[in-house]
Amino acid sequence: MASSATGQVKPIVVIGGGFAGLTTALEFSRLHPRPAVVLIEPRDRFVFVPLLYELMSGELKGWEVAPDYASLLQGRGISHLQDRVSSIDLDSRSVTTASGQSLHYSQLVMATGAQPDDFGIPGVRENALQFHTLTDLQPLQEKLQQLRRRPSGTGSLIIAGAGATGVELACKVVDILNGAASVQLIELGNQILPRSKAFNREQAEKALHKRGVTIQLNTRVESVSATSVTLSGQEGTRELLHDGLVWTAGSRPTLPDLSPSMELHRGRVPVTEGLRLPAYPDVLVLGDIAVDPDRDELNSWPHSAQAAIQQGQFAARGLQAKLRNEDDSAFSFKDLGEMLSLGVGDATVTGLGLTLAGPLAFKLRRLTYLTRLPGLSLGLRAAGAWLISP
Repeated sequence: MASSATGQVKPIVVIGGGFAGLTTALEFSRLHPRPAVVLIEPRDRFVFVPLLYELMSGELKGWEVAPDYASLLQGRGISHLQDRVSSIDLDSRSVTTASGQSLHYSQLVMATGAQPDDFGIPGVRENALQFHTLTDLQPLQEKLQQLRRRPSGTGSLIIAGAGATGVELACKVVDILNGAASVQLIELGNQILPRSKAFNREQAEKALHKRGVTIQLNTRVESVSATSVTLSGQEGTRELLHDGLVWTAGSRPTLPDLSPSMELHRGRVPVTEGLRLPAYPDVLVLGDIAVDPDRDELNSWPHSAQAAIQQGQFAARGLQAKLRNEDDSAFSFKDLGEMLSLGVGDATVTGLGLTLAGPLAFKLRRLTYLTRLPGLSLGLRAAGAWLISP
């Protein structure tokens, strides 16, 4: 185990407090005795992203969807450094934060997540709304309130990207607007939800059709202004006016500067089957920034909360194995199914031994997610609050 010059054991440092990083820290905190654990995360709240839709619509409360790290880490022996890592020196085993602090580690977990990718399309960064973090929620809610104050049916909202986020958001937004504006879904590919189960895709198509969402497939966004979007596709280039555009069309890994630099694979960090850096076995890489270079894109681990949680659980065991000088095992993702929100009180579920859609699927989805919140007692408390609510 690595030690400093004073003889003190260096801490285990976890960078990123999303699903992968927080799960790693919480799972590893159960081991005693163990080195100190430092979680470096700039936010003060963990955000359960799959339930942001319910927070936006008022179906859930903030403490259920975005608990603060102080309550999640209380009594766990984990220090929360509210800062952002700017660089990592792999040879000296040290990280440097945006505020200038330097920490040496015995083992490092990189789980820095992803951020929206505008693919360099003009105007997206300046004019599009996002739906990625807790801070994105207020601007979107304000936009929906503005649309609801206009004469019914005169507004237009465009959502770019028909993956899970775009489809779930479109259904929820239509229910919130209640006819105040039309909603269009723009997708570059030839179908919505390209990586989803067939049943869930069919249910989503029905839900979108029922709500009158216009879907434009094989359509590329060329540029975005404050009031219009330029599209190209089979019909040529055209311009659509809008009163708001939400960008959900892609994401890219968020990586600190690495020294020595390394070659990325499809924009992500290539790892071993044990989720470690090949040349630096004291470093685990998880979540959206990690990729198995031996798998093609369709067969790679999904960029989902489910995969991140499983990797976090695996990483905690890997940290323990390293302390005991035991050999690494290989990470194997277990697909437990897929759950999609399809509007207020509606969802579709494939997995858990079920194929289900409608209000019952909505209840099952929400209860399943709430009980998976990091910190089981908080999850049960949230589930109990929901069960007794009218």
